[in-house]
Amino acid sequence: MSENPSSAKDVQSEPGKKSRTSSIVELVLIIVVAIGLAIVIQAFIVKPYRIPSGSMEPTLAVGQRVLVDRIGMHFGDPHVGEIVVFHPPKNAEQEICGPSPHMVTPGRTACAAPEPIQSSVNFIKRIVAGPGDEISIKEGHVFRKTPGQKTFTRESDSYIRPCGGGSECNFPVPIRIPAGHWFMMGDNRGESDDSRFWGPVPTGWIIGAAFATYWPPDRIGIL
Repeated sequence: MSENPSSAKDVQSEPGKKSRTSSIVELVLIIVVAIGLAIVIQAFIVKPYRIPSGSMEPTLAVGQRVLVDRIGMHFGDPHVGEIVVFHPPKNAEQEICGPSPHMVTPGRTACAAPEPIQSSVNFIKRIVAGPGDEISIKEGHVFRKTPGQKTFTRESDSYIRPCGGGSECNFPVPIRIPAGHWFMMGDNRGESDDSRFWGPVPTGWIIGAAFATYWPPDRIGIL
């Protein structure tokens, strides 16, 4: 008895159908896993950020993209010299200092009073002083005295943009950074809204350290 041609065709096509179905399922699973990994990586390990202003020039330009290590802060404290992304105090964008809201007077004393409530926005600045340090600021340069040190030492700041001599460049009266807090300043010292005006930031508000820049292509590198 001869085999029914249509039946033979049907039998031969089954493996192909199953193969296509398996490929589609596999592709969907790969996409789901990739998206899941991307979400986990951004939430807990590394996250990209875009530079929104010129406060970190010349180190970081407007629109430049950086990668931020989100996990490092769980294993150790930040350190002076690091560029970090963090939440500033709630009234930072209005340059309000401290829990007793006031504006600092440029040319006198920088804001030393920590604000207990954080903002939801993200800032990126450089850490210039840490817990227990004493600092004063002259012509945009930070002079720091660490605990146990007898004299103030000017930071090695070849990376900054000169301040330009305005009153916001000078806060000559020394302040002490409270325990568990960090003093942030932009590298563009004459054009940065930073801890001079709204105070030091607690460790818990620091999201992570920027360690590399990946865009634009001509500025790819390690920070």
